[in-house]
Amino acid sequence: MLVEALTVLAAAGGGAVVQAAGTDAWNGLRRRVADLFGRGDAARQRAELERLDHTARALAPGASADITTERLRQEGLWQGRFEALLESLDADGRERAAGELRELLVFVADSAGDAAVATGKAVARDGASAVTGVKRADGGLSGPAKAVGTGDAEADGPGSSAVSGIVSE
Repeated sequence: MLVEALTVLAAAGGGAVVQAAGTDAWNGLRRRVADLFGRGDAARQRAELERLDHTARALAPGASADITTERLRQEGLWQGRFEALLESLDADGRERAAGELRELLVFVADSAGDAAVATGKAVARDGASAVTGVKRADGGLSGPAKAVGTGDAEADGPGSSAVSGIVSE
């Protein structure tokens, strides 16, 4: 059984795979994940590339009637794969693999930027503001952002604002 920190790391890895799907980070992530699982075995690397391609197809726009459920399913599948990998290694191998997984997370965070998918409804009343999507206070200079299937936006009353999508302030 994995220690809690490695379980959290595996969960973040599953999220990173889903976050990167359909972005500019995908090809880099794909290669890194295949290398991580393949451990120098070309056949295992090819098998991982096929699994990753299946994930990308499952998350492509229009591929699923319920993209939120599919994203959660794919995150869980990849979390389980990362957990199984980490559990299968000895202590030294586990530490190396965990380091590679951490590097993969940094790569995706730096490459994929912010993402909002299938968010709820933004409602602002009585001078308040609400955003369903991505809100950036840095003027949008922190890398790419993507908003897909964001919910409705409703503002009611003077000074109220609601946005569905991406806001850079």
